Amino acid sequence: MRGERKRDLLRLTDLTADELLGLLPRAAELKAARQRGQPVRTLAGRTLGMVFEKASTRTRVSFEIGMVELGGYAVYLTSQGTQIGRGEPIEDTARVLGRYCHGIVIRTFAQSRCDELARWSPVPVINGLTDLLHPCQVVADLFTVYELRDGDVAGARYAWIGDGNNMANSWIHAAGMLGLELRLACPEGFDPDPEVLADARARLADLGRGRIDIVREPAAAAAGADVLSTDVWASMGQEEEAERRRRAFRGFCIDEALLARAAPDALVLHCLPAHRGEEITHGVIEGPQSAVWRQAENRLHVQKAILELFLSAPPAG
Repeated sequence: MRGERKRDLLRLTDLTADELLGLLPRAAELKAARQRGQPVRTLAGRTLGMVFEKASTRTRVSFEIGMVELGGYAVYLTSQGTQIGRGEPIEDTARVLGRYCHGIVIRTFAQSRCDELARWSPVPVINGLTDLLHPCQVVADLFTVYELRDGDVAGARYAWIGDGNNMANSWIHAAGMLGLELRLACPEGFDPDPEVLADARARLADLGRGRIDIVREPAAAAAGADVLSTDVWASMGQEEEAERRRRAFRGFCIDEALLARAAPDALVLHCLPAHRGEEITHGVIEGPQSAVWRQAENRLHVQKAILELFLSAPPAG
């Protein structure tokens, strides 16, 4: 049976800690090769199906360009442009695409839809974003820290300011896997997923290092932090809640005063798109401590490292 040995990246914890850390130097190698103009064709002849049920700029472009630069080919598919939009079951799509492609990226709403696609796909499935998790983005965030702190990812203190959303959940996974110190400031009622949190804390207990705290005051999370990160207050699919969320998240903005509470050389991350004046000020995102544009660029190099890891092996069977 095809696919018996295939692996999926549905959540960050599908990687081992060594694999996660190993993606960072590989992304650096791929970035350096691109800057030298040196071709890397490790996925020559490979194809990637990209099922996007949510809008995207960085995820789509980085996966598509990344696949092309590695010598492969990517096919971009939307719900409305395929039979998915006419109600074709996701398992049927998975089985068909798996006979054409060497891997599938899906960007969708429910995590269960991503999991179901992987269940039926004979080829690796990569989570390009769900409402619950955003693993590839957090690998790019970690790579940005790796670059700007001379490889010292584990020694940094991390603060998340804002919604306990898919980004926060994947940061919690990373903290649990790597033994990071992570403080999240979330308004009451907007906490991260409790199962993700429990899993990560159990991992920390096994590791014997790191901690994850939920606090209500952004200043408490930012105090002494080496990395501050945030996201929009209303994510895709939450547009009708936007006004309610603006009220709930008032005060959860990374502004100059909050940044001043962090370490003097603290980095600021934002996965974009950004709403200046809400979760982050214009002065901070455009300021000297912002690593946001490098972070966005690094999506490309990290996606290539991920694609190599999951698509390089010959198809099983």
